[in-house]
Amino acid sequence: MSSSSPLLMLLQISMTMVFLIMAVSAGNFYKDVDITWGDGRAKILNGGKVLTLSLDKFSGSGFQSKNEFLFGRFDLQLKLVPANSAGTVTTFFLTSHGSAHDEIDFEFLGNVSGQPYTVHTNIYAQGKGNREQQFRLWFDPTAAFHTYSIIWNPQHIIFLVDNSPIRIFNNNERIGVSFPRKQPMRLHCSLWNADDWATQGGRIKTDWEKSPFVASYRNINLNGNIACSSPSSSCSSRSSKGGRDSFKSGAWKNQGLDDKERNRLRWIQSKLMIYDYCQDISRFPMGVPAECRPMLIRIVFLMACLMAATAGNFNTDTTITWGDGRGKILNGGQLLTLSLDNYSGSGFESKNQYLYGRFDVQIKLVPGNSAGTVTTFFLSSQGTAHDEIDFEFLGNVSGQPYTVHTNIYAQGKGNKEQQFRLWFDPTAAFHTYSIVWNPQRIIFLVDNSPIRVFNNYAAFGIPFPTSLPMKMYSSLWNADDWATQGGRVKTDWTKAPFVASYRNLNINANSCNATTLCSPNSLDAFRTAAWLNQGLDSKGRNRLRWVQSKFMIYDYCKDFARFPQGVSAECKLSRF
Repeated sequence: MSSSSPLLMLLQISMTMVFLIMAVSAGNFYKDVDITWGDGRAKILNGGKVLTLSLDKFSGSGFQSKNEFLFGRFDLQLKLVPANSAGTVTTFFLTSHGSAHDEIDFEFLGNVSGQPYTVHTNIYAQGKGNREQQFRLWFDPTAAFHTYSIIWNPQHIIFLVDNSPIRIFNNNERIGVSFPRKQPMRLHCSLWNADDWATQGGRIKTDWEKSPFVASYRNINLNGNIACSSPSSSCSSRSSKGGRDSFKSGAWKNQGLDDKERNRLRWIQSKLMIYDYCQDISRFPMGVPAECRPMLIRIVFLMACLMAATAGNFNTDTTITWGDGRGKILNGGQLLTLSLDNYSGSGFESKNQYLYGRFDVQIKLVPGNSAGTVTTFFLSSQGTAHDEIDFEFLGNVSGQPYTVHTNIYAQGKGNKEQQFRLWFDPTAAFHTYSIVWNPQRIIFLVDNSPIRVFNNYAAFGIPFPTSLPMKMYSSLWNADDWATQGGRVKTDWTKAPFVASYRNLNINANSCNATTLCSPNSLDAFRTAAWLNQGLDSKGRNRLRWVQSKFMIYDYCKDFARFPQGVSAECKLSRF
């Protein structure tokens, strides 16, 4: 490899930057780990800043983290055994326990002098492994310390070397691929003899005249969600580096790869990967595992995703599902009206279901005395453990403003209501109401102004809609038992029929139907879509504060009478 390679220079610059960052944020081996075996062959030095492991013909050595973690980012700097390290294996891995254990492995397989180390990676989920990928490195890992990192979150596992991704393993549970998601794991490191397989398949044995073999560790950084240590202990969702506040702001919790990182991953895998189980056809004569076939899956998903057109039409995108003719599609699919009388309301739903996306529609609400009526725009899955994201517009007595009612259900649990007044008359003209739903958050918008954000805090045990596809629904119906002033004001049927109008439907989302699976894999088709990673910038946060301070009339997070045992956990976390 030429030393003048621009990408190599970029990798070296990144490595230097990571060293500087790690030196600031590093932990301490005395506080973070326990030496678990080796009879004195493992040593903590320099006040806890360095740990060395040694191996001789009698024993190796190892250590483990004091805490268990459920998701996190785990960084270590290693300087591997120099010179002839054939037969030795230096490790850095996460693991749970038992026959159905989960495990995420870095293993560094020693070499004969002058030959490069093999970086061996593997992933076990529910006791099943056989997911090996192996690499050479673009530097001498024995001459200096280099940073090796594991990012583990509900969406991905990412292996990094000097902050360059070398491997990513996505959560593909929706196509039947097991993923480590429920079992807490400890960090483990060891140096041991494996000359029956480690170097050239066991052909090269350990030369004990070169012992003791020594590997050095420094700048340990465990930034993760500390988990239950035993059935009798209480789970505490906090970071090992500063409590809950540190965890909620951790970039790792939703980290994936951007375009630059994907390009770097492709380069490393094309130039430096020496084994990939996904290409070992002789090992898997019945076909490689399902996660190895992403391109075929993505083609199917992309075809389905193209159905989610950016310029919607009610004829092509929706179906009127009830109302006996009270729902009407007009103007060639550009307008849809729903009506309600004392016999029935009406409603429609999207033809497709979606896993994440942005959903916009313009609505002109029922004018005049609409007390008792409810106009809706929401997403929902099916079943008792359903997910749901709600806009409900509660009718009013003439001259009194509508109430905009929002709620979120995850795994069948709701009770997350926030209500607002609007800063305009929603019956005089069309206004745009939007739901942004991505793996990080849900955002409710009115005329592109955020009124509410609900973040993905699943790692704190707070359910979030992440796996159930949802359809879009809208309806107009009678709810005068509760909708207006708690049911005190009833529907005046002499004003019927009540009519709400919809236009400019825009569904830009990850689509699926009865013949295609919804999966986070298909999000690759939307990697340039703004909604996929949409959050709030400083202007958006200021607008949210203004709306909530001026127009919020109910917040479940402040209803202590309703929740005397304490409000929901997400109420104590950042709304941004």
